[in-house]
Amino acid sequence: MEEKKLKITLVKSLITRIPAHRKIVHALGIKKIGEFVIMPDTPATRGILNKVGFLMKVEEL
Repeated sequence: MEEKKLKITLVKSLITRIPAHRKIVHALGIKKIGEFVIMPDTPATRGILNKVGFLMKVEEL
């Protein structure tokens, strides 16, 4: 069975965001608006999106 993946794209600026949110986004490997990463759809990834999902656009692949 194929593992589900998520395409996570930064759509809002990190300027004026709290440092914890900036660190989470940088830990994903995203530095600029429009950049994206492809992550496995796991509970850990979903937890990250619960914290900073308002900054991101998420698509299921």
